[in-house]
Amino acid sequence: MANRPAPGLVIATRDRAELERLTRSSTVAAGLAQRARIVLAAGDGVANARIAELARVSVPTVLKWRARFAGRGLDGLVDQARSGRPRQVDRAKVIATTLRPPPKKYGVTHWSSRLLADHLGVGNATIARAWREVGVAPWRSESFRFSTDPALVAKVTDVVGLYLAPPENAIVLCVDEKSQIQALDRTAPILPTQPHLIERRSHDYVRHGTTTLFAALEIATGKVTAACKPRHRRQEFLAFLRQVARAYPDRELLSRAGSDGGSQSQRG
Repeated sequence: MANRPAPGLVIATRDRAELERLTRSSTVAAGLAQRARIVLAAGDGVANARIAELARVSVPTVLKWRARFAGRGLDGLVDQARSGRPRQVDRAKVIATTLRPPPKKYGVTHWSSRLLADHLGVGNATIARAWREVGVAPWRSESFRFSTDPALVAKVTDVVGLYLAPPENAIVLCVDEKSQIQALDRTAPILPTQPHLIERRSHDYVRHGTTTLFAALEIATGKVTAACKPRHRRQEFLAFLRQVARAYPDRELLSRAGSDGGSQSQRG
């Protein structure tokens, strides 16, 4: 008797199409999609107990959404506004406090969600939610740099113009170097990941001096020509440029050096 089919709900063609859309959508709330599946099954005459089993809900829940749909249609499946006292947390105060440095008594330079929650007497989740809503991330930082070069705008215009409108049949390269890279090696081999064990490495390392990385990025394709040199002098840089020229034989090369904003043209 528990699986005796219940009287099927009458579902209009337009409503059925919308219910089916809700069950397939990846953007609607999971609860709304579940209610749509319940109503569709009820419209097909599936027993309430079987619907509850398939939807992993209780039979009273199935009866509730059947009745809501029968009485109000699709609007009955939407959560009603809840009554109760309004939210007491002043989000503006949370953000304003976040943007000010913490008091010196805390001994820190940036707020954490837990520290700010204790400071304001609210929950940690409340602080985290407020930060997410306005895109505040106190734990992150970036560096910036001001240029004092009076010809900066002209140089940037020159470089960007070359990237966007290179000469016909020319290879455009962005050339730069990074010096003083520490060449470090672990004192023992890295132990690979194993079942129930993460990758492990020794805490100490051996210094092998420094190296300089030279690289040329082909703007059109992303191809990189690179070399590591033990020193950072004009001899090493010229040797690298010859290497780049050999990588593009019989092609005109236009390069822009990234370290000082200057430019140079080279034929392979």
